Amino acid sequence: MISSYAVVWLAGPAALITVFLLAVGSAGFRLRSLLDWARMAALGNFAAALAAAFWVALHGPVTSPLIGIGTIGLSLRLDALSVTMLLLVGFVSAIVVQFSRNYLDGDPRQGLFIGRLCLTVAAVSLLVLSGNLYQLVFAWIATSLALHGLLVFYRERPAAVIAARKKFITGRIGDVCLVAAAFLMATAFGSSDIATILERARALAEGTSDMVSPGAGIAAAALLLAIAALLKSAQFPAHGWLPEVMETPTPVSALLHAGIINAGGFLVIRFADVMVLSPFSLHVLALVGGFTALFAAVVMLTHSSVKVSLAWSTVAQMGFMLLQCGFGAFALATLHIVAHSLYKAHAFLTSGSVVEIARASWVPDMKARPRPRQVLSSLVLALALYGVLGSLFLPLSDSRSLAVLCLGAILVMGLTLLIAQSMAGKPNAFVVGRTLVAASGATLAYFVLQAGVTWLMTPTLPPIPLPGAFDILMMGLAVTSFALVTILQILAPLWSHGPAWQTARIHLANGLYVNALFNRLVGAMKQPSPGQS
Repeated sequence: MISSYAVVWLAGPAALITVFLLAVGSAGFRLRSLLDWARMAALGNFAAALAAAFWVALHGPVTSPLIGIGTIGLSLRLDALSVTMLLLVGFVSAIVVQFSRNYLDGDPRQGLFIGRLCLTVAAVSLLVLSGNLYQLVFAWIATSLALHGLLVFYRERPAAVIAARKKFITGRIGDVCLVAAAFLMATAFGSSDIATILERARALAEGTSDMVSPGAGIAAAALLLAIAALLKSAQFPAHGWLPEVMETPTPVSALLHAGIINAGGFLVIRFADVMVLSPFSLHVLALVGGFTALFAAVVMLTHSSVKVSLAWSTVAQMGFMLLQCGFGAFALATLHIVAHSLYKAHAFLTSGSVVEIARASWVPDMKARPRPRQVLSSLVLALALYGVLGSLFLPLSDSRSLAVLCLGAILVMGLTLLIAQSMAGKPNAFVVGRTLVAASGATLAYFVLQAGVTWLMTPTLPPIPLPGAFDILMMGLAVTSFALVTILQILAPLWSHGPAWQTARIHLANGLYVNALFNRLVGAMKQPSPGQS
């Protein structure tokens, strides 16, 4: 009991900062002078996250007493996952708030924008700290509604309004799924406390529970959680709104792509112990996430706009992250969220300086295109290098390592272009050797980070489930499919002038017209009346 009350003293600052962010958000509608207070609140939120991480490292996970009526109220859950996400949210939001001060300087509605930004950050902070289902559902919905206010900040831009409308529709469907899943979990496990639900779910998975089998209610709850996560993360076929919200201010894009879009993955990882009880739900995540990642990676090749390409990249990255969850590698998915968020925040906030950065940076001579034989050799070399290092770091006798090896192989395929480019033209042994050393370092970093995050998340997340025959089949299909897409990404410039590629490019640039039906449903295809402009 002492540790339960002690966490209030630690999580209290984070809660107070969250409340203050809400207050700043409300006052920001009227007082532009509160910009300094908004920055202080964001920095305070990050400082509270650091304190929470330090406390959890010393004392372990804990949930604060619930403040409310009955089982409905505010409770804070601090564990390795929540403090990691809170640190990420605090760091990114502090940078975005500061960037917004300069980006919107002189805009007459800057105070309104900062206010909405603070409201969104507060909602996300409440989400990742949720200790009970009621708070999590409330914060989930509040995050979506607060984001909607940012997406329609420039209401005079039709494209932004249409994209926000589609996001609003998918968001409400996801909300219904989450509410239903929360009800089913509370009923099946007899509690709305998240720590209790996870504890009982893990006992059920380990066979130490009084329950004989998970039951239909738990399986349905896991499937609804998967659907809510897929909708939140802009997965196929509900992906169309994300590349279309580029009409919003750049700070919104940075916060959305670096933070809020990760809420779907966080939901699945938060209830990982429940998800492993339903292999079918994990298969749905793997299939939809994997297909979305491949689809978005191909479509991304057809766009020249920096921000639109980054948006399609986010769709692909979220798909790969959910593929990791589908394979049961929840710790790796957490690492992916952190790495992707930091990269994407930097990419969006520096997108306006891409030309200056390119001029100041060294890039390979792209005129010397690698030949198909060199591309295949580079892919085989990258995978062979990965296999050698993998045999040193992973127990190959443990079938659980298959998921880590499969996902790592897909990531290492990104080195294929680097190796192939070093071999293009007249290969230089020194350049090729230096490239292989860099590739080895990147591969080694993957195994070190994977081991570190697995150790960090072991008390919080369940181990990777033992793969069945269908799981192994999906892993093989995933590696093969991503290898083909990798080759396509490298060789596409060689075929760019061919009529077949020119035709395919048009269809791919339009996302194979999957989004057209959604546009029709929300009225985006309607012609304006004669009296309208």
